[in-house]
Amino acid sequence: MREEITRLYRGIIAGAHPVLRRVTVQDWSGGEHLPEGGFVIASNHISNVDHFPLGHFLVDHGRAPHFLAKSSLFKPPGVKQIMQGTGQIPVFRGTTRASDSLAAATAALRDGACVCVYPEGTITRERDFWPMTGKSGAARLALETGCPLVPMAIWGTHEILEPYSGRYVPSLRPPRTVSVRVGAPLDLDDLRGQPLTQAVLREATDRLMSRITALLEEIRGEKAPEHRFDPRTDVPARGKSKKGKA
Repeated sequence: MREEITRLYRGIIAGAHPVLRRVTVQDWSGGEHLPEGGFVIASNHISNVDHFPLGHFLVDHGRAPHFLAKSSLFKPPGVKQIMQGTGQIPVFRGTTRASDSLAAATAALRDGACVCVYPEGTITRERDFWPMTGKSGAARLALETGCPLVPMAIWGTHEILEPYSGRYVPSLRPPRTVSVRVGAPLDLDDLRGQPLTQAVLREATDRLMSRITALLEEIRGEKAPEHRFDPRTDVPARGKSKKGKA
């Protein structure tokens, strides 16, 4: 089963599509790996504008992306109606409703939707924009529902809006090349049907982050560091540490 794109979603797409075509140069590959029914797609995260080219890529391949987004984005009038009307999924971090987002994402997947997750949980703080260690949400969704888990890598959006720079206005001229590459669904057959222990979820998540990193290596034409940055233990090169230092 594959979900239908709503009329509101189609209207937003019609308005945004020509703008995105003008301000970015698309270097896209791997669309043939997108499944027909419900699936989880997981990408690295390097800029606050990542959602737009990722959504552009998916829409151009006939899918309506449903992002897990901070609940605060659902509060402003107008924005709230758009977020709800296009089926975006609020994440209530640090509250008693924290599990609601997983329940909503699970329901969407079973209805044939494409659910988008940034498994790092935030924009990377690695010095050279390589992926960090991942959280287990994407793997949990895929294993609980039996849906495919599809890796994706993005590159170039940090040149439109660099994270942690204090700049809030995107640089749109000249158009920046944005690369999006999708890989084949992750092989999780040996983990499906097992109890979702921390060890199983960590194994699935490690496979996912390794595949995302490999896709990004292909785009960039260089190797990632052997040590994957862990924001829990490593000193952030971008943003602030727990002590407030950059």
